[in-house]
Amino acid sequence: MGRSPDKNGLKKGPWTIEEDQKLIDYIQKHGHGKWRTLPKNAGLKRCGKSCRLRWTNYLRPDIKRGRFSFHEEETIIQLHSILGNKWSAIAASLPGRTDNEIKNYWNTHIRKKLLRMGIDPVTHAPCLDLLPLSSILSSSQLGYPSGSVWDWK
Repeated sequence: MGRSPDKNGLKKGPWTIEEDQKLIDYIQKHGHGKWRTLPKNAGLKRCGKSCRLRWTNYLRPDIKRGRFSFHEEETIIQLHSILGNKWSAIAASLPGRTDNEIKNYWNTHIRKKLLRMGIDPVTHAPCLDLLPLSSILSSSQLGYPSGSVWDWK
């Protein structure tokens, strides 16, 4: 299942400004080509996957930064109701936004907003909470005499 990575001497953790610049310079000059060979050719002690994710999610010049607009948020909600958690498919409809950024925005903002509005973020249907059910079903509505063990008031 896949190739076994040769992790000897590879750097982990946060990227430095110098590493970012090496990656940017190399890709602008040669293109990314094969991600597996890029780190060695660019003079980076990182794995190809790390370089690919760094470029795709942070360094690409066409990435749109900043707050999501109302239109973008509505688009995410609409597409999520159709596609589910297919973040790359959703990102294809929002130029300049990465699938990672959209996923993070969904989990930190939109999902919570939908829950506060009483909407299930998975099904996009109204939530049926059991707590209000107790106030709806009182003993008088069920035909029990007042003061019985079934009187929840």
